[in-house]
Amino acid sequence: MITSKILAIGILRAVGTLILASLLLYFLYQIQSVLIYLLVSLILTLIGNPILDFFKKRLKFNHTFATISVLTIYILIILGFIMMFIPLIISQGQNLSLLNTAEIEKSSIELINQINIFLEHHHIDSKEIFDVKNFKSAINFNLIPNFLNSVVGTISNLGMGLGSVLFITFFFLKDKSMFLNGAKLLIPDSHEEKILNSIEKINLLLSRYFIGLLIQLFIVFILYTIVLSIFGIPNVLVIAFLCAVLNIIPYLGPLIASILAAILTMISHLGSDFQTEILPTTIYVLIGFWLVQVIDNNLSQPIIFSKSVSSHPLEIFLIILIAGFSFGILGMIIAVPLYTIIKVISKEFFPNNQFIQLITKNI
Repeated sequence: MITSKILAIGILRAVGTLILASLLLYFLYQIQSVLIYLLVSLILTLIGNPILDFFKKRLKFNHTFATISVLTIYILIILGFIMMFIPLIISQGQNLSLLNTAEIEKSSIELINQINIFLEHHHIDSKEIFDVKNFKSAINFNLIPNFLNSVVGTISNLGMGLGSVLFITFFFLKDKSMFLNGAKLLIPDSHEEKILNSIEKINLLLSRYFIGLLIQLFIVFILYTIVLSIFGIPNVLVIAFLCAVLNIIPYLGPLIASILAAILTMISHLGSDFQTEILPTTIYVLIGFWLVQVIDNNLSQPIIFSKSVSSHPLEIFLIILIAGFSFGILGMIIAVPLYTIIKVISKEFFPNNQFIQLITKNI
């Protein structure tokens, strides 16, 4: 029989649980930057582990020196990216027109007028679609300078974050055995072997996955650079890098990259004739980008991803599609690593399940 005292205690426990859960969520929200640093550091650690093992086993480095060498490689890569962006920063410093709202508006209207002339020449009424007055009222050109200011603010905050990430990554690599021993103390003895086996397999598969992702982005970056160089687009390396990074977003990222490349191509050729130069060049760039995507989607991406996480290409496609519909862009980005973790844990804890056996047979 449920007495009023038991009922009151149950209500108090439920309220207490809700309060503790709310406090925990609030605390996690307050330290979200730290959690992001930890996540990025974990990814860098997974990428760095095979390099660390190479230095230790093949080059006979001691553990500390091998860790420092991995961090040095990361720092050199970061410096390389910074040096790549310096020419763009210098050129924009010399040409402040891109920060001048009036100049941006003037250039955009000029482009719209050229498109109108082209369409009218082909007997297409475009005044309603590309009406200059509607265009000016619909777009707030101050968004561009404001966006650039926010980017500058983000870059200024990036220094501390980058230092924190590298510092955490150093100790993740250097003291990973200590962290593993500490984790053993928290794991129940009955599940210790399964959990440790899961951690080892997850570490191996995700290390291969993130290295495969870097290889894929590098291949796409090279191909984008070739396409943009052929058509004489300025700031080739920067644009190619930005478009390659967008490939982190499966399927949707390449579309955004193509649109970005088309817009930058048209802007870079402002002042030229729209029909004979701007439009053909933009179409050629788009065709080049689509060819890159054909190569990436049918060769590099399926081979690299399916091999790195031991999953069928169709399996990867369906997981990304489901995650995209359920959780948007973020879901598409984390779909493959999260699915890999779930597969490994499922295999360890449910090895006799026929469905689990089917999807984990290559792990």
